[in-house]
Amino acid sequence: MTWKTEWKKWSTHKELPSELKKQMTEMNEREREEAFYKQLEFGTGGIRGELGAGPNRMNIYSIRKVTAGLAAYIEENDTEAKKRGVVIAYDSRHGSAEFALEAAKTLGAHGIKSYVFQELRPTPELSFAVRYLRAYAGIVITASHNPSEYNGYKVYGEDGAQLPPIAAEVIVTHMSKIENELLLEVKEERELLSQNLVSYIGENLDQVYLDYVKGLQLNNNAAKTNLHIVYTPLHGTGQTLVPQALQNAGFQHITIVDEQKNPDPNFSTVSSPNPEEAQAFQLTIQYGKETGADLLLATDTDADRLGVAVRNNDGEYTLLKGNQTGALLLHYMLSQKKEKGILADNSVMLKTIVTSELGRAIAEDYGVKTVDTLTGFKYIAEKIDEYKKKGTKTFQFGYEESYGYLIGDFVRDKDAVQAAVMIAEAAAYYKQQEMTLYDGLIELYETYGYYKESLTSFTLKGKDGAAQISLIVNRFREHPPAEIAGATVERIEDYQSRKRINLLTAQLETMDLPPSNVLKFWLQDGSWFAIRSSGTEPKVKFYFGVKQGTESESEERLKELETNVINMIESIVY
Repeated sequence: MTWKTEWKKWSTHKELPSELKKQMTEMNEREREEAFYKQLEFGTGGIRGELGAGPNRMNIYSIRKVTAGLAAYIEENDTEAKKRGVVIAYDSRHGSAEFALEAAKTLGAHGIKSYVFQELRPTPELSFAVRYLRAYAGIVITASHNPSEYNGYKVYGEDGAQLPPIAAEVIVTHMSKIENELLLEVKEERELLSQNLVSYIGENLDQVYLDYVKGLQLNNNAAKTNLHIVYTPLHGTGQTLVPQALQNAGFQHITIVDEQKNPDPNFSTVSSPNPEEAQAFQLTIQYGKETGADLLLATDTDADRLGVAVRNNDGEYTLLKGNQTGALLLHYMLSQKKEKGILADNSVMLKTIVTSELGRAIAEDYGVKTVDTLTGFKYIAEKIDEYKKKGTKTFQFGYEESYGYLIGDFVRDKDAVQAAVMIAEAAAYYKQQEMTLYDGLIELYETYGYYKESLTSFTLKGKDGAAQISLIVNRFREHPPAEIAGATVERIEDYQSRKRINLLTAQLETMDLPPSNVLKFWLQDGSWFAIRSSGTEPKVKFYFGVKQGTESESEERLKELETNVINMIESIVY
């Protein structure tokens, strides 16, 4: 089926909403092809894309189609699965509330119960709610930290984690059998209510979740009352829970960035609601300077990612990288648990394959095993579930470099609410020692070595972009470099074939991980870089990691590695 056939099908559909009709009339030839040449792909746990008309865009019909696929997946199980139902949450983006209701209306047409949050709520609370309500699945309408023209749809299993690949494939198979998403049946909200196929949830569940978060505290020191925090939800869902969670933990001096506290689908004060980017912290830093704050916190739209800024030795604010925040959280928690005698002998820390090796060094120092997973928090959640069922290991902490952290396993996804409370507690602890979090970070580097990491992304949109991304990854896979930045390539890990080869000894190993389109190159000096094609965005990502004896040496080596690899990429693309 060509894009022109799809275009005609949509343009002749009598019930197409007027807004979508208008968008179609305003499209040029290229825009039409991009919007209609394929369906949105079910990537990392769901679909994500630009808002608009067409099967390759986010709209009520793409929502209905993926939900119909989920409904068929649920119907494959017994009647109990349908009764247990699906929890649905949403963020502050354009269309999020409408899409949440469309999902409930589609599920209702299949006789499947929905629990819909009355107002926007963070993704981690959705994960918690699925487990707490014993629902069979969960849906969250969000595009996380993407720009305002995007929205998305993530699916969660009964364990509260994003769906693993096998379950996702079943949903994709059911979706592929839907010939015309424009004709999918839905029930109206009043029908759902009269037939008890939808229930609205909210504040009661908030309180239960917040009680669990409070239970994570390791110290109730007096310094909490003197710690000054500035927090911004970046126009997203964090405002509903983060300030209350901090107050519950004993923090009294919390200033909210007023211009960014209310939901705003246009994210009018930032170019992107992404706490990984410095621009998102501009107002927060301004507030910090005005109030003399010790700690600055920012959450993304659905409050699963946390950004942190702290005062450095010059009195200015330094934005911590995700790897740095993760290392500080890990060290604080392990040191406190060991001191209190509550660190289990079979403890484990989970991180992704592109997350800093500093975490491994810290964990090893405390006798804690480190296990690597593929990129994506669902793989960390899978391991937590496995250890819980087998009773073989005690989960202590999970994190990824992209600002995602998990402390308490009552949630099975990254949780910025938990992380905000724990990093504030760590800051209070250091303040009691007359230190800042920045001092604590330098202490870690001096103890374990100066680990430095970076990330470079190439955004290549559309049909041509997808072909270029494939070309880049395949070129490195089929013609791997033997030397980079003056160092010999020692090992190559191909997560697609699940093979690790030592180029110096020709030793070949099979890696015990699911297949994924990722390549990782280890150099003889301990440096590494990885290539990963994003499952949710039109991007190919390059991760870099080094370790040297001093900060300047690490920064110099990191720059050298980045420059060499980027030159190779540009020679392929351009």
